[in-house]
Amino acid sequence: MDKSTKWFIIIISGLALFGFFSFLFLYTFLTGITADERDEVFGSGDKIAVIELNGVIVNSKEIVRQFKKYREDRSIRGILFRVESPGGGVVASQEMFEEVKKSRDRKPVVVSMGSLAASGGYYVSCPANRIVANPGTLTGSIGVISQFLRYDSLLGKIGVEVNTIKSGKFKDAGNPFRAMDDIDKKYFQTLMDDVHRQFISAVESERKLTHSSVLKLADGRVFTGTQALTLGLVDTIGTYEDAVMITANLAGIRGEPSIVKERKRGLSIFDQLFGRSRIAGLLGLQDQLLDQTILQYRMIESY
Repeated sequence: MDKSTKWFIIIISGLALFGFFSFLFLYTFLTGITADERDEVFGSGDKIAVIELNGVIVNSKEIVRQFKKYREDRSIRGILFRVESPGGGVVASQEMFEEVKKSRDRKPVVVSMGSLAASGGYYVSCPANRIVANPGTLTGSIGVISQFLRYDSLLGKIGVEVNTIKSGKFKDAGNPFRAMDDIDKKYFQTLMDDVHRQFISAVESERKLTHSSVLKLADGRVFTGTQALTLGLVDTIGTYEDAVMITANLAGIRGEPSIVKERKRGLSIFDQLFGRSRIAGLLGLQDQLLDQTILQYRMIESY
C-alpha cells in the first residue's frame, strides 16, 4: 500500500467518525428536549379526569401513574377510563387492573369502550364501577395467546447453524432457532392455562358472574357491545358523552362536569420535524416483532 492510499483511508475514516459523532450529537440534541405532562381543563364545573388507553398494552407505567395521580387529587371527583385497545402483555394488564381497583375504592371509575376493548383491553375494564360500550364495540376475547417466531428454516437455506448449550431441558423452550417439540408445547400450554384461569377468575369476581357462565365465554371470542350487555360483560350501551355524564352522576356532580386530561406540551424538536405518527409507526413495527411479551391477553388483529 503506497503512501497516498494510506492517507486516503485515514481521511475517509476520519470523515466517517466525524459524521457518526455529529449525527449522535444532533440526535441527542433533537430528542433531548422532552415534553412535559400537563393537565388541560375543559369546562368550569366540578372535575372528572379522563385517562386514555390507546393501542397495544406493552407497558403499564403511564396509565398506573395517571390513576395514582388522579385518585389522590381531591379536586377530581371521578375518573373516566377510555379504553381503545386489543390488549397486550399479561403483567402490564394486571398492573392496570389493580390500579383501577384501588381507584374505584376512592372515587367512581367508569370505563368508556371505543371501537375495540378486547382481551387485555377488557381485562383492565372489569374492575370499574360501570362499563359503557357502544353497540358496535368489539370486546371480550377472554383468552391468552403466545406466539413464537422461527428462524431455523431461513438460516438453513443460507448455511447458518446455531449451537445451544443449556443446563436444563426447558432452558431454551421457545428457542426460535429450532422447532418446538411436544414437551415444549405441553410446557407452554400449562402456562397458558394458568394465566387463562386468572383471567376467568378476574371476570367472575368483578362482573359477579358464575364460573360456568364465564367459562362458556372464555374461548377467545369477541362480542359486540350489544351482545356483551346481554351476557353481563358490560353494564350499559352508550357513547363517550354518555359515559361522561354517568361518571358525573356517580360522583354526585350537578350539571356539566369539567374534563381534565393530561396532554404533552413542548414537543421535542425531533417530533416536530419528523412527526409523532410516523415515528410511532416505525416503533410499532419493532413492538410487533421484538418487544412482545411471551404471555399476552390480546386479540390478534389483521394489519
